[in-house]
Amino acid sequence: MEHTLLVSSSPHVHCGMNTRDIMRDVIIALSPALAASVWLFGLRALAVELVCVASALAAEYLSRRVMKRPQTVGDLSAVVTGLLLAFNLPATIPLWQAAFGSVVAIVVAKQMFGGLGQNFVNPALVGRIVLMGSFPETMNNWVDPLKWLSDPLGHLGTVDAVSSATPLAQMAADSTVEIDAMPLLFGMRGGSLGETCVIALVLGGLYLVIRRIISPMIPVVYIGTVFVMTWLLGADPVTHILSGGLMLGAIFMATDYATCPINRSGKLVYAIGCGLLTVLIRLYGSLPDGVSFAIVIMNILTPLIERVVRPRPFGNKRGKAVAK
Repeated sequence: MEHTLLVSSSPHVHCGMNTRDIMRDVIIALSPALAASVWLFGLRALAVELVCVASALAAEYLSRRVMKRPQTVGDLSAVVTGLLLAFNLPATIPLWQAAFGSVVAIVVAKQMFGGLGQNFVNPALVGRIVLMGSFPETMNNWVDPLKWLSDPLGHLGTVDAVSSATPLAQMAADSTVEIDAMPLLFGMRGGSLGETCVIALVLGGLYLVIRRIISPMIPVVYIGTVFVMTWLLGADPVTHILSGGLMLGAIFMATDYATCPINRSGKLVYAIGCGLLTVLIRLYGSLPDGVSFAIVIMNILTPLIERVVRPRPFGNKRGKAVAK
């Protein structure tokens, strides 16, 4: 028989990319922020990032072995999780705490729920939140950018010298303080490793959009909501969108496939919710930055959002149940 009719389940058209290809593109997009973090915070930053990635890979490999599941280390998702967690940590954090955060992110937030695609919250943010609750002192110990130039090798150990308050902390303490936006673009401020250099993050985001790995809707709406809300509430919108983890969260974590809605209406509601929660926590909460908690809360609400805004089947009247 020359022509065989093959019957299979959808999808019948494949884009040609797999999980490894997507994660490789995300790693490439994170590379500018990685390079910027090493330049701003020295070899200590690189050490934290390597420990987070190595711990994430080891945790994924061992947990899959213990759970007797097929190995997924080769899909590079653990590398992405390790990098994103490291980008949410200060350069001064003890390396064992960074490793602990990676284990929590991979084992608790990811593998215990079935692995990649089954997690209902972003693993890297879960790791960060657990570290914030467990080690608040070391998680809020910021070092000045380029401080390592005066003692390059000394920054391989625990750094004792800390910077002044971060821009968000300064604004929380004094709402009338004026902060120059230009240094914020280049990362010349205290903060977590990967969140400070806005230009590097935007370059990575543009790469992901051009490669069609992410849609620009969530980052643009999220950042736009923060800008509009802070302006309406009398705060400095430019400083708010350039400070803290907003750019990192909006571009690389709020867009996680497994934890954000899949349709356009859902993405819109989700992004607006992230922006509103971020502003409310920043302006009226006890934390200077609310990006992590805002994204995790909206991750949890994603199933409800998709249920409310799910598309109506063609020919079915709104509100009418579909016969089963």
